[in-house]
Amino acid sequence: MAKGKAVISGGAGFIGSHLADSLLRRGWEVLAIDRIRPEQASNIGHLAGDDRFSYAANDLKDQRSVERLTESSDMIFHLAANSDIRKGQKDPGIDLKDTFLTTVSMLEAARTNEVKKFFFASTSAVYGDLRGVKLREDTGCLAPISYYGAYKLASEAAISSYSYMNGMGSLVFRFPNVVGPRLTHGVIFDFIEKLRTDPKRLEILGDGRQSKQYVYVKDLTEAIADFSSAMESGHEVYNISTESFTTVNEIADMVCEKLGLTDVAYEHTGGDRGWKGDVPSFDYDVEKAKRIGWRYNYDSSGAVKKTLEDLDISFGR
Repeated sequence: MAKGKAVISGGAGFIGSHLADSLLRRGWEVLAIDRIRPEQASNIGHLAGDDRFSYAANDLKDQRSVERLTESSDMIFHLAANSDIRKGQKDPGIDLKDTFLTTVSMLEAARTNEVKKFFFASTSAVYGDLRGVKLREDTGCLAPISYYGAYKLASEAAISSYSYMNGMGSLVFRFPNVVGPRLTHGVIFDFIEKLRTDPKRLEILGDGRQSKQYVYVKDLTEAIADFSSAMESGHEVYNISTESFTTVNEIADMVCEKLGLTDVAYEHTGGDRGWKGDVPSFDYDVEKAKRIGWRYNYDSSGAVKKTLEDLDISFGR
């Protein structure tokens, strides 16, 4: 049975393209909106022959066109954002425009078109650096330490108000590092690219002991699709993670093993974090999500290993 029409902002991206797969499997009609030109949107190329799927290359901050594209939609899935925290470090305007203003644009489109369901991809970065604290959805005194985290938290506040003022159901997932096929940045991607350049030496930002939580993208998008189908009115926020941790050094070991490299010198840049705004570790409480049905097939290190299995990695040898 058809679920209705879903609009995915950032639908040609890493997570957005996998979400399109998950929703189509459940009978949704899907419109993906992204700023990537169609001929460059390789993540969704496999969907070109599906008559339930369509794609629009569009600036998500162009309010009038976004409102036109979201007409007659049953649900908006807002994933578009600056997904690289380090990229916004030198220019806060990147996160203002690509993270917050895109959220406002999609919310206004939902209000104007009376779309009654809205999903938002948030992040652990909204909590800031709260090491030693078990992070629950109702943890107070949130103090992001990156522009990305700040504008994601501002987006959450806007969504909460739009939800209340317009009788719109809203669902927010705060997830950690997401890995899997089609990824375009992050520590796995960076390590592979560095080792392509020099298979004998690997620069590791920080001391390598940063302990992060990783989730496999298909586990995540299946949960988004499932939770969205069951959502009702009101505003709900969920921590989504795997209750497990992987250090940066452990990822380096897994990447080298995958590439068959046994004599790599690790060179750490020093300090307890990779860059300014990076949170070296955090600990999620995911009991709220588990009560609703959050399950995963891969723990944190398992998600990294599965990603390395998925990726087509070759040094041309």
